[in-house]
Amino acid sequence: MTSDLSFVREIGSRDSFLAVVATTRADGSVQTSVVNAGVIEHPVSGLEVVGFVAQGGALKLRNLRTRPQATAVFRSGWQWVAVEGIAEIAGPDDDLDGVGPEGLRQLLRAVFTAAGGSHDDWDEYDRVMAEDRRAVVLITPERVYPA
Repeated sequence: MTSDLSFVREIGSRDSFLAVVATTRADGSVQTSVVNAGVIEHPVSGLEVVGFVAQGGALKLRNLRTRPQATAVFRSGWQWVAVEGIAEIAGPDDDLDGVGPEGLRQLLRAVFTAAGGSHDDWDEYDRVMAEDRRAVVLITPERVYPA
C-alpha cells in the first residue's frame, strides 16, 4: 500500500477524471455517486489529496460530516485504483481551518482544473459555485491500491 497518487492521475486522466465515491450512511450501508475528482495539494497540510466538488445539501456531504471515511475509485478499462481515507469538507456550510472565503474560491477552481476542467469565464464559475453552495471534499489517503 502506498500514498503516492501518481497512478491516480494517470488512470483518472484516461477517463475524464471520473471516480466513484463511496460514503457510509447512518444505517451502515454504502452510498455511492460518480464525481469528477483530481489530485491536488491540501490547502493547509500541503499533502497530496484527492479532491472533488459536491453540491450543497448532497447526501454524501451529510454522510461525511458524521462519518468522514471515504473511498474514491478511478478506472480506465480494466485498470483501476482506489483511494481510502478521511475526508474533510471546505464549503459555505463547512469551515475548514485555514481556508476562508477567498481560499474556498481558489480551492474550488483548483479541484475543477485538477479534474480536467477548464473555464472561459471564471467569474461565472465562481458565481455558480456560490449559488449552489458547492463544497470541496478532500480525501487524505490512508490506503491506495492496487498501485
